[in-house]
Amino acid sequence: MRLPDFLVIGAAKSGTTALYDYLRQHPRVAMSELKETNFFALEGGRPAYRGPGDDETINRLSITDLDAYCALFEGIAGEHAAGEASPLYLYDPRVPDRIRGCVPHVKLVAVLRHPVHRAYSAFLHARRDGREPLGDFGEALRAERARIRGGWEHLWHYRAMGFYGRQLERYLEIFPAERIHVLLYDDFVADPVGALQGCFRFLGVDDSFVPDTSMRPNVSVADGDMPPTLCPQLKADLTRSYAADIARLEALLDRDLSAWRRPGRRLPAGGEAVTARPV
Repeated sequence: MRLPDFLVIGAAKSGTTALYDYLRQHPRVAMSELKETNFFALEGGRPAYRGPGDDETINRLSITDLDAYCALFEGIAGEHAAGEASPLYLYDPRVPDRIRGCVPHVKLVAVLRHPVHRAYSAFLHARRDGREPLGDFGEALRAERARIRGGWEHLWHYRAMGFYGRQLERYLEIFPAERIHVLLYDDFVADPVGALQGCFRFLGVDDSFVPDTSMRPNVSVADGDMPPTLCPQLKADLTRSYAADIARLEALLDRDLSAWRRPGRRLPAGGEAVTARPV
């Protein structure tokens, strides 16, 4: 029974689709044909999310049966690193224990984006797909708690999904830090080939391979459209709500993220991905 050697665990709208597409170009990396299996979040259940479009997407497409999950990796040669990418894994608190119980020696890859930018990108993504009924990001944020109580899927958890510090800590309490590879979106955008070659080294495959990174999959607005500007006051307020968690993440990654706490500032490029510190 073949199971994955590595998992891309998140975060949503942080470049996981691009990472999935670029990794699968490597001749010794095999990704599941289905991105976002959501298996370790939804195993054994029947997803019944109730947000707009949830039934046609996460409810119907998620893999919840172990045999069906294993079938995704059947026929993959042993010299290949087999993986899948489900951004829900970083966010759902039940997932780390479930992963440990099924694939205890798996490697984990996370891509983290400025949490305010991530949240706004998710909103634009939902608007692009005709799923977000509210036209104002601030209104959508105010509706978030009610939506969570109402059973809308994690796409709608715009603010809540950005608390990476607490989310990453759950993994570091269970898995050795050397098996968790953390990329920052800023570095991925600045040097995609370098970031991917770092992933290849982490996965134990040839890191001299150069993937084609000219395509940008899953952008949040239609080609040719300019995304609407995020209200500066809303951006500042949302940034402040993440300040303590960003400090928490800084300690875990030993990386200066002070630019994430100042609206309008960009994170200085840091080159190699970060190995998280044990907790």
